[in-house]
Amino acid sequence: MKIVPRSAFGQTVLLIGVLLLVNQVVSYVSIALYIIQPSSHQINQLLAKQIRVVFIDLKDAEMSPRMAEAFHRETDIGVYRERDAMALGLQDAIYFPFRSAEMSQLLDGPAEVRISPGDEYLFWIRAPQAPHLWVKIPLSGLEEANFSPLLIVLVILGVLSVMGGWVFVRQLNRPLKALQVAAEEVAIGHFPKPLKEQGTTEIVSVTQAFNHMSKGIKQLEADRNLLMAGISHDLRTPLTRIRLSTEMMSQEDEFLKEGIDNDIDDMNNIIDQFIDYIRHDNNDSTELMNINDLLHDVVQAESINDREIIFNPGPCPNVPIRYVALKRAVVNLMQNAFRYSADAIEVSSGLSDDKQQVFFIVADRGPGIPEDEIEHLFEPFSQGDKARGGVGSGLGLAIIKRIVDLHGGEVILSNRTEGGLQAKVYLPILS
Repeated sequence: MKIVPRSAFGQTVLLIGVLLLVNQVVSYVSIALYIIQPSSHQINQLLAKQIRVVFIDLKDAEMSPRMAEAFHRETDIGVYRERDAMALGLQDAIYFPFRSAEMSQLLDGPAEVRISPGDEYLFWIRAPQAPHLWVKIPLSGLEEANFSPLLIVLVILGVLSVMGGWVFVRQLNRPLKALQVAAEEVAIGHFPKPLKEQGTTEIVSVTQAFNHMSKGIKQLEADRNLLMAGISHDLRTPLTRIRLSTEMMSQEDEFLKEGIDNDIDDMNNIIDQFIDYIRHDNNDSTELMNINDLLHDVVQAESINDREIIFNPGPCPNVPIRYVALKRAVVNLMQNAFRYSADAIEVSSGLSDDKQQVFFIVADRGPGIPEDEIEHLFEPFSQGDKARGGVGSGLGLAIIKRIVDLHGGEVILSNRTEGGLQAKVYLPILS
């Protein structure tokens, strides 16, 4: 488990929070060292001076009741024997080791300090000058050190500072989020409107560069489509002429005519595959539908090939798909299965174990493909026909992968244990 967030937003907020925490701790310690502790020291010094005044002329560690009464009347400071002090509240007083140690230093001998809290704080002090006596010194206006208000203020300031930093960083990262979304759109062939140039100078520069790049890619895509359309037109025209010429050939050349027609069909199929590969299906809108309905339509259409198709639909929720594009991918998978096997093919569907994806499988009973070649089959112009036999442009699986990627899904090829090859396509339930 990683404690430090990976995003710049999270790291910035964490940095602000850590700096504020350090600041709060330093403030707390500073107040304790430079305000609270000096005040406590001054109180102890004042009490020590009063103790010295009480015993300034005490020689035999005795004080007459008359003198004690007069001293109490004038200064409100009382001097009592321990028994009397216990009766007056000494037994309920709290012992303070720190104050006792400091008082011992100020009075040049072992001293003990106890405090009775209340409306008026009573300091009970046993001085080294008269260990058998207790001096009671009342202090009004002295509150017990309460750090709760200070802690509350520091916490409120910290929370407000972190919230302010969060809002600031969120505002700063908003253009980056828009840039991320636009980049993902360009990656699947969509070209959004130029992004608004806002934020810091660095982000504005990156946005300008992205807009320029997106415009260049869009123009390149348009030029490529135009070039492919021109090549397709220029190639199909002479192919049509050749086909018309073959119709005029004599019966003696029938075998030659059949070969030429097959070559023309192959060339037309190759041209169609090239056009399908560069097509991004941008005009095909996304709609929610059940994948079993699409598979059923393809199975019905392909059943005219006099080949057995075993269809096993499983329970699937509706998913967002581009119907025309995904139908093309399923058709290509089934035609591949027809081409490379002679037995029945199997089509099935279902829901993934984590309930986050639906899947469908197209499986044949052909010879399969060597394991070391499977990972390269999705590359353009790559073929696995060495093991399975056949011809083609090598774009069929590349087209399928592009369509599946357009849906945010994944296609996996694998050999079946009972023989043959299967293609398993996963599609996310939520886009």
